[in-house]
Amino acid sequence: MKYRFFHPYYQQPIDPACRHFQIRMATPADLVSVAQIIAESFHSQKGMWGWAFPLLRLGIYEDLRHRIVSSASRHVCLVALDYTTSAHNLVGTVELGVRYSDSWSQVGLGFPYLSNLAVHPNYRRHGVASELLNSCEKISQEWGFKDLYLHVLENNHQARQLYFKLGFRVHKVESNWNTFFLKRSSQMLLHKDFGAESSI
Repeated sequence: MKYRFFHPYYQQPIDPACRHFQIRMATPADLVSVAQIIAESFHSQKGMWGWAFPLLRLGIYEDLRHRIVSSASRHVCLVALDYTTSAHNLVGTVELGVRYSDSWSQVGLGFPYLSNLAVHPNYRRHGVASELLNSCEKISQEWGFKDLYLHVLENNHQARQLYFKLGFRVHKVESNWNTFFLKRSSQMLLHKDFGAESSI
């Protein structure tokens, strides 16, 4: 299977002034590229875990395929395409869905939750993530919600900076046994209230 991300175009420097991205719904044809971006963003290909990378990528692909074909009424997977070239390379992705009955929400009430925000390394800090997040906010509002939730690792300072810049605030810091025994970073649950933003 040949992955689009091995195309030499992705090795070339990106000129931020010339970028032009389009956000649209993902299709089954996008899933190989989407799985590659997510796997590269959240899993290392170096060291002892490098051998497991293809299996992790395959698992991500199958999970995505299942969610897309299930056609849940309140679930979308968005992709960002670079339209500065004729190849229209897929450079970023995000998922938005509705979750229910977590420990930090009111039982029985749904809430919009954003996950798997990932951008190809060569396109980071070029506005791709911001455009994907803005699109998710619009969809959340179309679904009738006035807010949006997501998780970020406490030690992921670059992502936290982006989220705070876009109006997200800390709702809760969550720790579990991984935090203490494996010395992993705590997760921060972030929340954005669209109403609060408009009242500023």
